[in-house]
Amino acid sequence: MFIVMVAPECAPVAKAGGLGDVVFGLSHELEIRGHAVEIVLPKYAGMRYEDVWDLQPSHHDLWVPWYDGTVHCTVWFGYVHGRKCFFIEPHSQDNFFGRERMYGYDDDALRYAFFCKAALEYLAASGKRPEVVHCHDWHTGLLPVLLYEQYAQVLGDQRVCYTIHNFCHQGLTSPEVLWATRLGRVDHFLAQDRLGDDTHHGAVNPMKGGVVYANFVTTVSDTHAAEARYGDSACGLGHTLHRYQDKFGGVLNGVDYDVWNPETDPYIPAPYSASTIERKYLNKEALRERFMLRKSWSPLVAYVGRVDEQKGMHLVHHALFRTLAAGGQFVLMGQEQKHNGINGHFQHLKDHLNNNPDSHLELSYQEELAHLVLAGADLLVVPSLFEPCGLIPLMAMRYGTVPVVRATGGMRDTVFDRDHGEHADDRRNGYVFQHTDNQAIDSALQRAFGLWTDYPEDFRSLMLNGMRADHSWHRPADHYLDIYEHIRHK
Repeated sequence: MFIVMVAPECAPVAKAGGLGDVVFGLSHELEIRGHAVEIVLPKYAGMRYEDVWDLQPSHHDLWVPWYDGTVHCTVWFGYVHGRKCFFIEPHSQDNFFGRERMYGYDDDALRYAFFCKAALEYLAASGKRPEVVHCHDWHTGLLPVLLYEQYAQVLGDQRVCYTIHNFCHQGLTSPEVLWATRLGRVDHFLAQDRLGDDTHHGAVNPMKGGVVYANFVTTVSDTHAAEARYGDSACGLGHTLHRYQDKFGGVLNGVDYDVWNPETDPYIPAPYSASTIERKYLNKEALRERFMLRKSWSPLVAYVGRVDEQKGMHLVHHALFRTLAAGGQFVLMGQEQKHNGINGHFQHLKDHLNNNPDSHLELSYQEELAHLVLAGADLLVVPSLFEPCGLIPLMAMRYGTVPVVRATGGMRDTVFDRDHGEHADDRRNGYVFQHTDNQAIDSALQRAFGLWTDYPEDFRSLMLNGMRADHSWHRPADHYLDIYEHIRHK
């Protein structure tokens, strides 16, 4: 099967979060199984170009219709750790992708609408006719709309799978995007059964467009799919998901074990496996040295993720001081978000704790360093208010780091409490709490610290349960291939 992924991210060359890991990992697994996979991305100025091999122009003159004119683009080709990637570079005064960062601009909706249009123009101009186009998040929500409304006669019967990684960001924008892409017919597309947002009158909702026009829609765990349909996790799209429930479902994300594997990880000083788990503590010492923490017999707790309200940062703050009060150590590696008031709080906290020998706050995300943090920590806190999948706990478990998570989204499907629940002992792999108050995470941390301190052999068993669980892309890829076959023959 020939599959084209169209996405705003692909790890490690262009990554802001778990979306990039998913695009890379799923593409890798599909290729292993003999399918042809190509990835289409924007050519960002800030990409990690060192991770692209043999980057060269593939299509010099791609002309993309835009408003009442055209925009000249160059399409580049290169391998990203073996994945075939095509990067679209517009030559426009709008400077769509030649900016400091990937997201966070007032014209993001127009930038990614252009990307959708350019991706389809590229497929048409290059003669590529994939059996399935797999789009990701709101940034590509307009692609199935444009494909059906403008490109069906040119590209033929292309089938689209559309994956929503985060309902919180839907790309709401003005009807100008309809004129820019030449869809026009504002009244037609603003209808409630097309692109008109359900709660913001007169707004175009690209994510809703993806749901309406795609052949199948997924989100990144079964639990989150249910939360979106029956709760408020769809952020206003619940009615639309209910209407299209026959083509909506959850597929739990996987982890690429060629990348996240302590046995072969080039970014940690002491590789290890379940049978040599004692070597993990060499990485713990290396992590302490890297962040100038004192050597001590104490649990080391980590947080890795965005500094964002969604992630339950008030609970991260509390977990930090709860850990220090219990005699433990705390490491935070958090990617700051633009226009986010939480950043200032954690910058102040970093300054306040600058000389504390038991804590370190790294307010940036470095992929290589994330490997060392996961390998060196004993516990990982993930107290998210909502979490569609929760990739970082899956990665942590592969490294024998025990997750302490809030029961939401995909973490309900993957993290099973050591003390409570119906799962067999060999499937219990962490600590789970329900509520969003300090007492809830306190209870989970207290149980984790008690096991680490008083029952080290039982804590090691918990670590090994996580390491031995299979959270690879093998089963998720099976599900996606079933979806692809379903929509190909529908």
